[in-house]
Amino acid sequence: MMTITYLERAARVKLMIFDVDGVLTDGSLHYGADGEALKTFNVQDGLGIKLIQEAGIDTAIISARKSPQVIKRAADLGINHLHQGGHDKLTPFNALLEKTGLSAEQVGFIGDDVVDLPILARVGFAVAVPNGRQEVLERAHHTTVAFGGRGAVREVCELLMHAQGSYERVMAQFLV
Repeated sequence: MMTITYLERAARVKLMIFDVDGVLTDGSLHYGADGEALKTFNVQDGLGIKLIQEAGIDTAIISARKSPQVIKRAADLGINHLHQGGHDKLTPFNALLEKTGLSAEQVGFIGDDVVDLPILARVGFAVAVPNGRQEVLERAHHTTVAFGGRGAVREVCELLMHAQGSYERVMAQFLV
C-alpha cells in the first residue's frame, strides 16, 4: 500500500475549512465591560485566505461558538460558507459536501481541539496547529509551525498554493 504525502493531499484540496478559536484566533476570549467576547484575528492569515480564493480554492468556517465577530470577519474575507454553533461539526460538514458536490478527499480542515476530530477524520487533508490537543496532533496529516492566530492559517494557505502550483501566479501581483 502506497502512503500519500501531506503535499499530495494538499494538492487535491478544492475547499479549505477553518475552525475559529485556536486556529483563526489564538483561542483567547477577552470580555469587554458589557460582557461581550472580543476576538483578535491575524491580518496575514486573512490575506492568505484571500490568496487561496484567488488560486481557486473555496473557503469555509465551521465553529462551535457563535460570534458576530466571526460573521463580520467571514464577510470581510469573502468566505462563502459559514456555520457557527454546536459541538456537532460533522452535520454542517456533510451539508457542505452536499452543497458543493465535493468529496471529503477534496477538502482540507484545520483544527485544534477534540470537537474537530470528526471532520479531521474524514477530510483528505487534516491539519493541526502545534498547540492543539494531543488527540488532534496524532490524527493530523500535517501540523503547522506557527500557532493558531499567529500565522498558522497563512502557512497552510501558502502550502496549498505551493502544492497546487499556483503560488507564483498568485504572488506575481506583489512580486513586481
